[in-house]
Amino acid sequence: MTWHLSIGNIAGIRQGEAYVEPGINAVRASNWQGKSSFIAGIKTAFGTATPLTEGQSSGRVVLQTDDDEITVELERTNGSVSRSGQPYLTDEYDRVCAELFAFLDEENAIRQAVRTGENLESLLTRPLDFENIDEQIADLRSEREQVERELERAEQAADRLPQLQQRVTGLEEELEELQAEREEIDETPASESDARDQLSDLRAERDQLTSKIDRLETTAERVRETLSEKRAELESLTVPSDADVEDELENLHADLRDIERDTELLQSVYEANKRVLDEGRVELLTDVSHDMLADSVTCWLCGNDATRDGIEVRLSAVDDRISELRSQAIEIRDRVEDLEAKRDEIQEARRRETDLTDRIGELESRLAETEEGLETARERREELDTRIEELAEEVDSTEDRITDLESEIKYTEAELSDAREDLEETETHADQREMLEAEYDSLTDEITDLRNRKEEIKRRTRDAFSSALADLLEQFDTGFETARLTSTFDLVVAREGREAQLDALSEGERELLGIVAAVAGHEAFEVGDRVPVMLLDGLGGLASENLQILVEYLSNRTEYLVLTAYPEYEGFDGNELSPSDWQVVSNASDVGAAS
Repeated sequence: MTWHLSIGNIAGIRQGEAYVEPGINAVRASNWQGKSSFIAGIKTAFGTATPLTEGQSSGRVVLQTDDDEITVELERTNGSVSRSGQPYLTDEYDRVCAELFAFLDEENAIRQAVRTGENLESLLTRPLDFENIDEQIADLRSEREQVERELERAEQAADRLPQLQQRVTGLEEELEELQAEREEIDETPASESDARDQLSDLRAERDQLTSKIDRLETTAERVRETLSEKRAELESLTVPSDADVEDELENLHADLRDIERDTELLQSVYEANKRVLDEGRVELLTDVSHDMLADSVTCWLCGNDATRDGIEVRLSAVDDRISELRSQAIEIRDRVEDLEAKRDEIQEARRRETDLTDRIGELESRLAETEEGLETARERREELDTRIEELAEEVDSTEDRITDLESEIKYTEAELSDAREDLEETETHADQREMLEAEYDSLTDEITDLRNRKEEIKRRTRDAFSSALADLLEQFDTGFETARLTSTFDLVVAREGREAQLDALSEGERELLGIVAAVAGHEAFEVGDRVPVMLLDGLGGLASENLQILVEYLSNRTEYLVLTAYPEYEGFDGNELSPSDWQVVSNASDVGAAS
C-alpha cells in the first residue's frame, strides 16, 4: 500500500510531499535539496525525532496510509520543541527499537559506536531496559504462589470428596428413617402446646451446637498441631548471610571476563597463524627457504630466522595456553554455579522464613478466634441443657418422642443441607485442579522464558550479525576477512590473518559493519513486526555498486526501505523520489533538529 507524506517546516524542508511505495524508495539529490530532511520527516511521523526548522515556531508532518492518517505537529516554546498528535509508534519500546535498529541514518547510535570502536552491548540490549524483566518475574512469581495455594486447596478438596459423598448418602438415609418413624406415630392434635414446639426447637439448636462444638474442637486441635509444626520449622530454619557469596561472585565474574578476553585474543592469533601454516601460505608474510631437512623462514613478527617446525612448536604452546585458560574458565564457571546455587538457597531460606512467620501469625489468629467461638458455643449449650431439662418435664412420653423425632429431623435436614453445600463447594474446588495445574505450568514457563530472555537476545543478536555479515561479505570486496561480536559485544575484525583495529578499516567498511550490527538487533528483537520501514542516510563512504548490494539486501527485510543517495550514484530498482518541487532552506545544507 502506498504512503503519502506531507512535510512542513521539518529540518531543511519548508514544504514538500512525496509518495512512498512498498519496496525500495530512493531520494537522489544533493545535500542542499533536503534529502536528509525527508528522512527526518519520516522519523518525526514515527515519533523518534522533533527536527523543527530553525527560525520557525511550528512544523507539521502528515502520514497517510490506507488504514489511517497520522498527524504530528511541532511547536517551539521558550527555546524547546514540543510534539502534539499521536505518532505512528505510540509505545516507547517500539520507538527505541526503531531508533536503534530501523532508522539507520548518520546519527544512528550503533553506527556511531562502531565508528569510534565502542562496546555495543548497552546499545544492542537497550530495549530490554523497557521490558522490566525483573519486575515481570516478581509479579509472575507472586501470581504463581497464589495459584500454588489455590491448587493445594483444590487437591485437599479432591481428597475430601469421597468422605463428603459418603456423609451426604448417610444423612439422606438417616432422614428417610426418621421421617418414616414420624409417620407411624399418630398425628398430634392441631393445638400443640407452646412448650412442645419450644422444646423441639431447643433440642434442634442444642444438637447443632454440639455438632458445631465438635467441629470447633477438631479445628482447634488441628490448628494447634499445625502451629506447633510451623514454629518448630521456624526455630530450626537457619538463614545465613549472603554478603561473602555476592563479593566472591563479583570477583569470579571479573576473573572470568579477563580469562575469556585473553582466550579470544589468543584464539584469534592462533587460528590466523595456524591457517597460514596449514594452507602453506607463509610466502604471503615472509621469505621461505626450502632446505633438505626443514624449511627456514624469517619470523613475520620478530624478523628472526626460524623453522616451520619451530613456529609450529610455538603455536602448539599457544594452543596449550588456550586450553589452560579454558580449563580455568570452566573451573570458575563451576564455582560460579555453586555460589549462585548457594545464593538461591539463602534467598529461598529467607522467603521460607517470611512465609513461616506470616503463616504462624495467621494460625495464631485463627486459633484465638476458634477458641473464642468454642467457649461461646459451650456456654450456650449449657443454657440450652438447663432449659431443655425444664421443658422436658412439661410433656409426656409420647410428646417427648415426637419432639425428639422432629428435632432430629430438623437437625438432620440442616446437617444434610450443610453437607450438600460443602460437597458442592468441594467439587467446584476439585474440578479446578487441571486448570490450576495448567496455569501453574504456564506461569513457570513464562518465568523461565523471562530469565533466559536477555541471554537469548544476546545469542540471537550475535548469530544475526554473523549471518548478515557472511551474506554481505560474499558480495562485497572488503579489506578484512571477517568480523564477529564477542560474548561481551566487542566488535573484533580479522584482517590479513590477524586481529585489526576498527580505525584501520576504511570509512565504508566501518559504515557497513555499523549497519550490519543494527540489522542484527533488528532481527533479534523482531523489529519488522512493529516498524514497517527502514531508513538509510549518510552512506557517502560506500561505492555505488556496494550501496546497491546493501540496499537490495535490506529491502528483503522490511516492507518499506527509504534511502538517500547522491545524484552521481546509479539508479535503484525501485521508486525514485524527486525533491524538485520541495521548498527547502536556501543556500544551506539540511538544517538540523532543534530539540
